Amino acid sequence: MIPVAKPFLPPKEEYQKYVEDIWSRNWLTNMGPLASQLEIELKDHLKVNHLLFVTNGTIALQMAIKALEITGEIITTPFSFIATTSSIVWEGCKPVFVDIDSESLNIDAAKIEAAITKDTSAILATHVYGNPCDVIAIEKIAKKHNLKIIYDAAHAFGVEVNGKSIFEYGDISTCSLHATKLYHSVEGGLIICSDAALLKKLASIRNFGISGFDSFSDLGINGKNSEFHAAMGIVNLKYINEIHEKRKALSQLYDEKLKNLKAVKPIWSDSSNENYAYYPIILESEELLLKLKSNLDKHEIFTRRYFYPSLASALPYLPKLELAVTEDISKRVLCLPFYYDLAFEEVGMISRIMLRIQNN
Repeated sequence: MIPVAKPFLPPKEEYQKYVEDIWSRNWLTNMGPLASQLEIELKDHLKVNHLLFVTNGTIALQMAIKALEITGEIITTPFSFIATTSSIVWEGCKPVFVDIDSESLNIDAAKIEAAITKDTSAILATHVYGNPCDVIAIEKIAKKHNLKIIYDAAHAFGVEVNGKSIFEYGDISTCSLHATKLYHSVEGGLIICSDAALLKKLASIRNFGISGFDSFSDLGINGKNSEFHAAMGIVNLKYINEIHEKRKALSQLYDEKLKNLKAVKPIWSDSSNENYAYYPIILESEELLLKLKSNLDKHEIFTRRYFYPSLASALPYLPKLELAVTEDISKRVLCLPFYYDLAFEEVGMISRIMLRIQNN
């Protein structure tokens, strides 16, 4: 069986050393020394000024909306994981969907201004598969209309735009450290911002809004993470370059082996490096996608329609809206098995099977 994703696990003995330290301190959560260490190491690795380690990427989005005091309408993408939209609704705001660009699969910046109303407060855009949005265009629009910017950078760990961390763009960027991500802490998330005062507010929100032993400064939530998760993050960070290089090689092999497949890949931003978080392809037709997927399933090779269906037309708690490009792409996009432990021979086998299915 070949899954679509598989978590990277470091040598057990390396993680175990940290577990023994946790046991000796008996400090399990509430931002212990390992959680603080991980924040410091991640700031250094990512070259960002302010960063918080939180429970997961969804809590990170909710905290971002809360900290920026956003109300009313938030312009967002319908081509993302459900947490991007559900976080908006959960925080009492209204998502306003804008169609995506057919090449990058990110929100189409050229269509954002037409969706702005007197009730618009912010833009929440996703760097889909880690591929950067048009951050320059979005920043210009936001400044012109006095809007906040949140980037759902769940997939974008290690990505830079013009030599600057993708997390440094916008008012707040969030990242997921879920087990299936390129870099993970089993469960976890990051919040990154450039403003020190905003970081202080976010830190308070992460801890129930507590500002002292008997005082409160903000409406907060429990967004803290544990020492066990931090330990996994610390150990895994030591292997991030090795992980990146293996995934790059796997991606290049897929590119070579699937060059005759009736599919294209999203076009990556030319001002950015690839982080190889996923291997998505856009098939010629949904019919071909379903044919490939069903036959791969029979071989116990599992793929994922990521993202399908469109969030604009599928959520029971929102009015249905059909956006042409998103509807089309979501029906034809497929993510192939892609993870550190995937063997090069398995990529060759998967590719041969896919081409055989296509040509039969």
